Amino acid sequence: MSELANGWIKRVSVTPPSLKDNTADADRFENALKAVLNIEIADIDLTLSRKLPDLLRKYDFNLRCILFKDHKKWRLAGITGDNYEIVAGLAVDLGTTTVVLRLLDLSTGRTMAEYSFSNPQISIGPDILTRIHFAEKENGLETLNSLIIDGLNRAIAELCRSGNISPSVIYLISVAGNTAMTHLFLGLNPRFLIREPYIPAINRPGCLNARELGINANQSAKVFVFPNTGSYFGGDLVAGILYSGLNRSEKTAILVDVGTNAEVVLGNKNWLVACAGAAGPALEGGVTKMGMMAGPGVIDKVSVDSETGLFSIHTIEDHPPRGICGSGLIDLAAALFLSGMIDIRGKFVPEACKMGLKDKDGSKHFVLVPADASAEGIELSISQVDIDSLIRSKAAMYTILETISSYVGISLSELSTFYVAGTFGSLINPRSAITIGMMPDLSEGTYKSIGNSSLEGAAMILKDCGLMDEIDDIRNCITYIELNVNQDFMNRFSAARFIPHTNLSLFPSVKPVGFSSAQEKD
Repeated sequence: MSELANGWIKRVSVTPPSLKDNTADADRFENALKAVLNIEIADIDLTLSRKLPDLLRKYDFNLRCILFKDHKKWRLAGITGDNYEIVAGLAVDLGTTTVVLRLLDLSTGRTMAEYSFSNPQISIGPDILTRIHFAEKENGLETLNSLIIDGLNRAIAELCRSGNISPSVIYLISVAGNTAMTHLFLGLNPRFLIREPYIPAINRPGCLNARELGINANQSAKVFVFPNTGSYFGGDLVAGILYSGLNRSEKTAILVDVGTNAEVVLGNKNWLVACAGAAGPALEGGVTKMGMMAGPGVIDKVSVDSETGLFSIHTIEDHPPRGICGSGLIDLAAALFLSGMIDIRGKFVPEACKMGLKDKDGSKHFVLVPADASAEGIELSISQVDIDSLIRSKAAMYTILETISSYVGISLSELSTFYVAGTFGSLINPRSAITIGMMPDLSEGTYKSIGNSSLEGAAMILKDCGLMDEIDDIRNCITYIELNVNQDFMNRFSAARFIPHTNLSLFPSVKPVGFSSAQEKD
């Protein structure tokens, strides 16, 4: 298979030295690169300089050079000569909860293997705020940095074992994570991210040496860290924008990534506006006692028969049910509402719930899965408190969308595409999200799930060197709006705390049991 035309591997023939031409090997090599590729290398690190004379002669002055570019400066990551030598790259989605790696063949762009693991910093705290406070303790930052670097090195070792390769053939690494995770990965002080005026230590880490970061790869491997725009808008979102193509679109579209927070970008090729808000954990399934991250045996889909009132569930990999994730929870709330078992305030209607409703621990619970049908012999139920919390979260989500569209003076109905990223995005049923008023009442074809857009964006730049300049263009194009000081947000939030909304005309397709045209007029 031929090498990628726009890849990072460049073929260069260097004129051999002679008695008439005694130019130093490094100068000779750099001159060849400049002449053939019209590029200038910013530097050749000492490790490669030591190897260069032997490599030139080993490969008879015909080289495959692995390069990386950042801020218009080209850097040399390695030199090989044999077509059959594997030259690998590693894309990393540096998540707060889960870290995902993809190993790529840089010659062809082929995915060689993928691996994911729970972020080991969870042992310090599940959320970013706890970790940042821990970083302020003696040796706290060093501990957090070691946890993530050691975790990555274990994952790299596992990936290389599965692909029967050595870490030494990994020459390029791209990393996309939120601003706080990027700081902890680089060992940067995150203290001021959470204190007004919320300033990162650095926004554009750029291209770094893997060995200086402690990453087990080729000695001269380069690491590109996606830039952040501020404390709450990180490189993972920049990578997501790149992957979605939002920044290249003629029409206005929106990208939503629900994780620890709900992060939103609205725009087109001419402008981008972004914001973030605390709606994520609840929508990931963290709102209820039976809630959990997506995994085998977790309920991801729920439906109800409108005639019999009987519920059907689906679990991931069809294992016995042991909990419910965000998409299943949203399905459940939508089914309860459409069947009249909860009202517009999200309150249980006992007559409609019948035998499914129980009083437990001072609160009403709707039993979705009886004990004898669950994986662990414990009934799975949702309480009134759980639903109240979900309604607050869905109201926050919709209000974020409404506020950002209002900020730029457009209606949500004008959106050409609604991109939904992350595991949440790959599982969610847009119809259910519309039913409870979490996402706007657009045609279902408008919604497009794009999976792990952070990882995909990180992988894209390993396959196309022409995208590097685009990353800076994206970052420079973003206007970030702060929701914490936005009074309009609070006013809209109150109106959204009903199912689907206090203004039913915003959700014309939602018709619960007993709904009449008279109600819509009211």
